Amino acid sequence: MSETLKGLKHYQMYVNGEFKDSKSGKLLTVINPSTGEKISTVPSATREETQEAIDYAYEAEKSWKFVPAATRGQYLHDVATEVRKDADHLIDMLQEEQGKIRSLATTEIMFSADYFDYMASAARTYEGEILQSDNANENIMITKQPIGVAAGILPWNFPFFLIARKMGPALVTGNTIVMKPSSDTPNLALEFAKIVDKVGIPNGVVNFVTGPGSVVGDELSKNKKIGIISLTGSVDSGKRVMASAATHMAKVSLELGGKAPAIVMDDADIDLAVQSIIDSRVDNNGQLCNNCERIYVQEGVADEFIKKLSDKMSAIKVANPIADKDSGIGPLINQAALDKVAGMVDRAVKAGGKITAGGHKVQIENGFYYEPTVITNVKQDSEIIQDEIFGPVLPVVTFKTLDDAIEMANDSDFGLTSSIFTKDVDVAQRAANELEDGETYINRFNFEAMNGSHSGWKESGIGGDDGRHGIDEFLNTHVIYLQGHPENTKA
Repeated sequence: MSETLKGLKHYQMYVNGEFKDSKSGKLLTVINPSTGEKISTVPSATREETQEAIDYAYEAEKSWKFVPAATRGQYLHDVATEVRKDADHLIDMLQEEQGKIRSLATTEIMFSADYFDYMASAARTYEGEILQSDNANENIMITKQPIGVAAGILPWNFPFFLIARKMGPALVTGNTIVMKPSSDTPNLALEFAKIVDKVGIPNGVVNFVTGPGSVVGDELSKNKKIGIISLTGSVDSGKRVMASAATHMAKVSLELGGKAPAIVMDDADIDLAVQSIIDSRVDNNGQLCNNCERIYVQEGVADEFIKKLSDKMSAIKVANPIADKDSGIGPLINQAALDKVAGMVDRAVKAGGKITAGGHKVQIENGFYYEPTVITNVKQDSEIIQDEIFGPVLPVVTFKTLDDAIEMANDSDFGLTSSIFTKDVDVAQRAANELEDGETYINRFNFEAMNGSHSGWKESGIGGDDGRHGIDEFLNTHVIYLQGHPENTKA
């Protein structure tokens, strides 16, 4: 990091073990969403510089894949240790460039350190198979091999954790990686590169290149030396990456948008349901693909539920999370995100929706704040029920029977997460069997485990993350038929 002529902090890219600027001289400016102030600049890489980073990673992988897995894992343990040592500084940076409240920023940094440790432990646990052969004196072995160079295209909503989620399984399985941070939140990734450098991960194994998606992201998607593209982002971004990857048949792992339904049955613990849904909605200021995005509440408890939900949402303090430690919700990431959320609510109201909490932008300095909002009297086919909001807004629809609720919950192009609140095990089991989502949470808020499996159905994605399934994403299967010489067989 250095100071630019304008007095802003400046961060450099990290390629092949060196911190560098773009030869183009072009810069991207980073905004603090809590205040609207410019806070830093980062290089805007060219396509040629992106190719150069890929080339370095390609060459580094030729030797990295032969480093013992346990040694590769130890590098990840070392990274985790350094993250914990520098946690306070990283938490401060995360708040500044992304707008998280302090408690969530702390959780993201510390959970990421734990995630690196978890992935490091996989060095001694991921495995192949030995099969029985139909032929005499033959062994059939299925081994797992690294794919090669991974491209990690990162979102802005969890800019630190997604580094761990992509880099951890890629490195421990013998791949190298080139990562593109979001242009909204690149600072933390480039600061993290100092940790990579400090622990001595060999040059070219981990690289960070900053720049627009139309240049850096496009090259990462189209370059023939990339073996797997792991993207967390929007559906549109995922489709573009998938089309580009098809030109050279690169593997894709895409974690895209969500429109998570929450079903509240008549027999539910209403207080538990209200708090869990709120926790799942205002988490990260409403900007999380797992977040509850629409509620279906059974008619018998609808009035009680909506009243309690609206009261609690109204009581959440909207404030600058850096200046006010009691802030319950911070800003959206930028002006475009704020305008999108406000526009969706305004259009829902014009179509007959009723606001029972919130419903307005909040003026705090020049930040991008929106009130926690509840809106009722909306239709199943409306924009606010069908399209991703990605903000602290909860539309509510009532239903009569579980059949109705499941049908409406599945009436979506998305299929990432869902939840149901009920005391009836049979109802919970039926919902879990019939909801068309990669994850279903029963009587709890929406947040996945690092050793579980995070994957979307429908337009919510392809492939997945976390646990052994996430590790498998970064591996190729290699079958070896080992036939002994005929004279040595006893058959």
